[in-house]
Amino acid sequence: MATMKRMIAVAAALLSMTATGLAADKTDAKAKPYPLDKCIVSDEKLGGEMGEPYVFAHEGQEIKLCCKPCLKDFNKNPKKYLKKLDKADKK
Repeated sequence: MATMKRMIAVAAALLSMTATGLAADKTDAKAKPYPLDKCIVSDEKLGGEMGEPYVFAHEGQEIKLCCKPCLKDFNKNPKKYLKKLDKADKK
């Protein structure tokens, strides 16, 4: 019985993570275009060694990351990284 409860809990957690990931993958057609040619977190060139960029919308702004693992850092402190976009807009 305990094993069955554990299996259900693991399945529920996996489904929750999958649903969250899918929501983050969606881009908003009305989002402001991403102005940089590099990852906002790592400063790595987009489409380089990491493959296709991970693209999502954050508060009406399209964001591109070199890889999905950078999303964790972005989510810890989005304001820190969004400042890079402000600088790009001023140029």
